[in-house]
Amino acid sequence: MSDKNKEMAQKIAAAVSDAGGRTFYVGGYVRDQILGKENKDIDIEVHGIPVPELKKILDSLGKSTKMGAGFGIFGLQHFDIDISVPRAEKAARQGYKNFEESVDPFIGYEKAAVRRDFTMNALMQDVLTDEILDFFGGINDIKRHLIRHVNDETFSEDPLRVFRAAQFASRFNFGITKDTIELAGTIDVTGIPGERIMTELEKALLKSERPSLFFRNLRKMHQLSVWFPELEALIGIQQDPDHHPEGDVWEHTMQVIDQAALLRPYATAPLNFMISAMCHDFGKPVTTAVENDRVHAYGHETEALPVIERFLNRITSDKKLQKYVLNMTELHMQPNQKVRSGAHKKSFMKMFDRSICPEDLLLLSKADSLGRKNPEADDLNTEMRYAETETVLQQMLSDYHERMSLPYVMGKDLIEAGIKPGPLMGEALSFAHKLRLAGVSKEHQLSQTLAFIRKSEWDK
Repeated sequence: MSDKNKEMAQKIAAAVSDAGGRTFYVGGYVRDQILGKENKDIDIEVHGIPVPELKKILDSLGKSTKMGAGFGIFGLQHFDIDISVPRAEKAARQGYKNFEESVDPFIGYEKAAVRRDFTMNALMQDVLTDEILDFFGGINDIKRHLIRHVNDETFSEDPLRVFRAAQFASRFNFGITKDTIELAGTIDVTGIPGERIMTELEKALLKSERPSLFFRNLRKMHQLSVWFPELEALIGIQQDPDHHPEGDVWEHTMQVIDQAALLRPYATAPLNFMISAMCHDFGKPVTTAVENDRVHAYGHETEALPVIERFLNRITSDKKLQKYVLNMTELHMQPNQKVRSGAHKKSFMKMFDRSICPEDLLLLSKADSLGRKNPEADDLNTEMRYAETETVLQQMLSDYHERMSLPYVMGKDLIEAGIKPGPLMGEALSFAHKLRLAGVSKEHQLSQTLAFIRKSEWDK
């Protein structure tokens, strides 16, 4: 935690105390302190001080900013601190979009804490004395590695808490109590904005050692169908047991996601990479067939593309992410297939050239290969078996980068050779690029490209 922010929190607490109020650290800071985890986000809650008076206190210490009309949340310029006043929160109608808010700095400590989502997040720690108020057994639940909702009524008022429960379970490798699982299964989550789902998904995929727990818990809650129907569709889709001893496509995908998490630190675009791992087999429900007692899913990597596009449009408008995931999914089968078939180097070069990020493509293919372990058998040799394939792929990738680092024909080279800009130049540069991929020197690229242009002009 930044000393600057903690020092300011203590200054605020001292000024509030002088005015007759009391200030608490709340939420994740207290929880993570007990867990022994670092938390750089400081959230404090001020009790016993009317909002106008709190604003005066904050302005005396810096320049206050209001974060959301009616919510009683402030900030201070140049400090990363969220400063809130206790509030009662009641949904105006079912769903997430509309809330009735009432700020009440005199509501009392327990009533303020009861609106928190889980017992582990309902802890309050006095900023000045470090005393922790624990009204709902949060410390004990943390020690037992359990996620438990605080109150049936207040929990149900915010449908996003369904996904927060799954996200926390994934991040901390905690269990979720049976009563919380059952309550979460009764909540209508259709009104949540897609970007809020994306926020919880991102936390699960980037902060968890086992991100699959996010989805496994949503499945237990029967809450996959609204936001993750493409994942739910994988349940029960059979695979060839010789190649997939782990079971159905759902189980394979869960294992791939967890394997991807181990490779995540090496990815160029970690979030995009993890979503690619999640989506890579979305095409199997529409392509899986049984012929001569063998299960196959021919073309699932291309049939997945419109399915993935629909899914991504539901939760994000990030076009760069969408382009990456679609590209990775379409190519994810190729690296291992090319090694198995003994493909020529030219084929590998074309594959890498099509890839948005060849390094991440190889990570995805590795996760896909390792995500097929039989949970009922001692399968320690999976990674060893993949090592030979990985050696070939890394050598081919090294060769690709070497070829891309060498001089190559560009538009200015053709102009200097007397070629005028136009459609034919574009075709010529495409031809020259193929020669580059084949390892042809720039000198020979140029001579062959000029010959290509002359032939094209002659043919016309």
